[in-house]
Amino acid sequence: MDKTRIGFIGLGLIGGSIARAIRKFHPEYELLAYSHTRSTLDEAVAEGVIDIPCSEEDPLFATCDYIFLCAPVQTNISYLPFLKQTISSRCVLTDVGSVKGEMHDAVAAAGLSANFIGGHPMAGSEKTGFSNSTDYLLENAYYVITPSDQAELSKISAYVDLVASLGAIPLVLSYEEHDYVVAGVSHLPHIVASCLVNAIARLDTEKERMKLVAAGGFKDITRIASSSPVMWQQICLTNKKQISRVLDEFIRLLIQAKYLVDQGDGDALYQMFESSKNYRDSLSDTVSGPTPKQYVLYCDIYDEAGGIATITTLLAMNGISIKNIGIIHNREFEEGVLRIEFYEEEACSKALTALKNRNYKVHQRQ
Repeated sequence: MDKTRIGFIGLGLIGGSIARAIRKFHPEYELLAYSHTRSTLDEAVAEGVIDIPCSEEDPLFATCDYIFLCAPVQTNISYLPFLKQTISSRCVLTDVGSVKGEMHDAVAAAGLSANFIGGHPMAGSEKTGFSNSTDYLLENAYYVITPSDQAELSKISAYVDLVASLGAIPLVLSYEEHDYVVAGVSHLPHIVASCLVNAIARLDTEKERMKLVAAGGFKDITRIASSSPVMWQQICLTNKKQISRVLDEFIRLLIQAKYLVDQGDGDALYQMFESSKNYRDSLSDTVSGPTPKQYVLYCDIYDEAGGIATITTLLAMNGISIKNIGIIHNREFEEGVLRIEFYEEEACSKALTALKNRNYKVHQRQ
């Protein structure tokens, strides 16, 4: 039986993580890749993730059963004429973009609809590039699959099985529904976070007192405003219709909230906060979403010399790596003096146990 061969065009955080997951769960598969950065290919080959490094328009792509387009959307689109002349009818062509409409339209125009099954792994990280990719990034994350209208059911089924085998949760949607859903749960939050930060920057006092005391809730809900401006510029330009649709409803709710505040309508304000709390509390905490999850503990400590050093030493002795640590100066909506952030859920869980075993009072926000 012929060995399954999978190709990658682009090998950054997402492409690299998919390749690593395939290598982990399907070591018998043969992986080949092209990246415009030669050092990335060298690193991937040296680590045993990629078997064969390829040139930009390598004829070896003709031998692939799957090809993952993991470059920016316009770069992916630029490869379609080459792929149209190269790949076989059995090959499944897929991508990992967070907006699907433009790619589906380009695929149809290129005459590749029979091969194309769009994909969007709803996972990520604040970090980028192959060097930050992991074989567990997809674990328990929704992986939206948007088949073209000409893709055969057998191809769709096989692709769903491949995605599931990597630890992700396949979710098959039309590309129109996908773009509407992510406009609401991913694109809108980034726009809101950006606007909120810009609002505080404009409203701040001359001595920047708002900036000084900003912490806790403000930093949590605006964390994603630190994402790449170039990436979010492109997302807004490629999903204009759906983003505008969800912004209309959000702006309506903001205007309504202002009216309730102006009128001093306590009952309606309570209902507003209660309904949002109930919906937020109903969200699952077991599945990854499009916004990278934080693994954070809050620990009560006394303000004494060596207090933080004792905790970091304790965690180090238990083999637990810390992503970030710092004192919370504004604890209006916080429990705990020390905020400790971890790279992984497992590390956070181990730290919780280790600290509690040493009688520290630890809080974990749900």
